[in-house]
Amino acid sequence: MPTYYIMDLGQGMAETVAKEMPSPAEIAANKWLSEDELTVYSSEYGRTGFQGGLNWYRVRTGGRFNGELEVFAGRTIDVPATFIAGRSDWGIHQAPGAIDKMQKSACTNMKEIHLLDGAGHWVQQEQAADVNRLLLKFLKSS
Repeated sequence: MPTYYIMDLGQGMAETVAKEMPSPAEIAANKWLSEDELTVYSSEYGRTGFQGGLNWYRVRTGGRFNGELEVFAGRTIDVPATFIAGRSDWGIHQAPGAIDKMQKSACTNMKEIHLLDGAGHWVQQEQAADVNRLLLKFLKSS
C-alpha cells in the first residue's frame, strides 16, 4: 500500500517534503547524477532560471488549458501499457487511488505496474538498468 502525504495547512511544499529528504550520506552515495552533470544543470538554471521547469505545473493547476484536454475525456488507452515509477516519487502519491484508476479505468490493457525501490522522480536515471530491463521485457512480450 503506497504512502500518501497530506500537506499541513501551515506548511508549503518545501516543509512538507523536508522530512522525506535523504541524509547527507545518502546524497553522497548517489551515483546516478555526477558532480559534472549537476554542474551543467545548476549552471543552466542559474543562467536561464527555472521557469520552464515550473510551467507545466502552472498550466496544470491554472485551468487555462483544461479545455484542450476535454477532447480526451472518457477515452481510454487501449494498447498494451506498462507503468514504471520510483517508489519514492512523491508525485505518484499525490492523488490517492490514481494508480489504481489508471490500471483499472484509463488503460484497458495495462500489463504491469512497477514501483522501483531506491528511486524517486527520475527513475530512468536512478535505476537505469532496472528501467531498461523492464522496458525490454515489456516490449518483447507485447
